[in-house]
Amino acid sequence: MFLEERQNQIVSLLEREGRVSVSDLAERFSVTEDCIRKDLRHLVADGRCRRVYGGATRIEPEVNRRIVSRVDTFRPEKQAVATKALGLIGEHQTVFLDASSTNILLARLIANTDISCMIVTNSVDVAHEAAANPRISVVCPGGNFNSDYNGFIGAMTASILEGFRFDVGFLGAVGIDPYSGDVLTLDLDDGPVKRVVLQNSEKRILLCTADKLGHSGSFRYATLEDFDLVLADDPSHKAYEPLHKNGVMVR
Repeated sequence: MFLEERQNQIVSLLEREGRVSVSDLAERFSVTEDCIRKDLRHLVADGRCRRVYGGATRIEPEVNRRIVSRVDTFRPEKQAVATKALGLIGEHQTVFLDASSTNILLARLIANTDISCMIVTNSVDVAHEAAANPRISVVCPGGNFNSDYNGFIGAMTASILEGFRFDVGFLGAVGIDPYSGDVLTLDLDDGPVKRVVLQNSEKRILLCTADKLGHSGSFRYATLEDFDLVLADDPSHKAYEPLHKNGVMVR
């Protein structure tokens, strides 16, 4: 196989899987690991991948920071996750939904049921969707308003939420490192809010679509071990294999 052809195939693998390892590539292409390392150095120099320990990851496009505009990105997958999440909400429970695109869809689903519950959220979009049903009590804590989130984040919001106890908390992430288990967010001020919810929730649920695995983020707010369950669009997707191997409960 020609050098350029092998490197193009490596890039194709990265686009599909998000991450590759030197050892796996050496075995796949029947070449030495040193040969693969040289390939990766060339690809990094060309701006076609990012080097990490033991391998490489794909170059991610810039994330659209406005949450509401991300609702239609991978919408069928997010809808599948939201539908699973709906089945975990019981009558008269207190539920937290964070400012995430999947939770906007979940709030819409909840509003179309006969469930009576309290929805606590730091997202104006989630609050608006949930408030369409008079059987749902909606609480939106104040704090510093962030226009990208169209909601409240930061220390003041986290402090207000300290007084709440949730039967279940549904949290999203901009990215998840499937190997280290880091769960990531874009904004430093979003982290304290999510961490309070993790501390004060009886059940802690991470909402995840396969595109989030290997996706980068600016700040770690938790690890996969902090969650009781990962709700996935398709648990059999190859992207979730590292989670299964590490004993993470994915449904």
